[in-house]
Amino acid sequence: MKKLLQVLNDFEKQAPLYLKNNKMVSDANVGWHIMHSCLVITSITKAIIASDPALYKNKFSWKAFLVLLLNKIPRGKAKAPSFTQPASEVAMSVVLQQIADARKSADLLSTADKNKYFTHPIFGDLQLSTAIKFLYVHTYHHEKIIKDILH
Repeated sequence: MKKLLQVLNDFEKQAPLYLKNNKMVSDANVGWHIMHSCLVITSITKAIIASDPALYKNKFSWKAFLVLLLNKIPRGKAKAPSFTQPASEVAMSVVLQQIADARKSADLLSTADKNKYFTHPIFGDLQLSTAIKFLYVHTYHHEKIIKDILH
């Protein structure tokens, strides 16, 4: 959880550069990457909080294993679901609000039951501790893209 919160701190520092873009790195600007990452955190948190641990299905996934082992998501291999794509115009106030919402979600995760889970479309069901690790890996993936945009 500490690593995830650190990336959110980094996002706050990068937020003033929300309009920066580098088409050689990404079609989206810095603000989009921050907002997308925060939307993923809040939507996964909602799914975890609403989950019924009795319905959890433990199924091994090589893809999840490798992503979580290497702390790396390959670039350009997946498309973000529509509900995790920023719907509104990217604006500084919206970027900061998304970061604040993601922090609140992270706080909820820190007190959630360890048997709660969410279902990832590729990796399957991920229990709380694995879900938190996934959130860090995903968020850090976008932070690396942001750093590449800015350099």
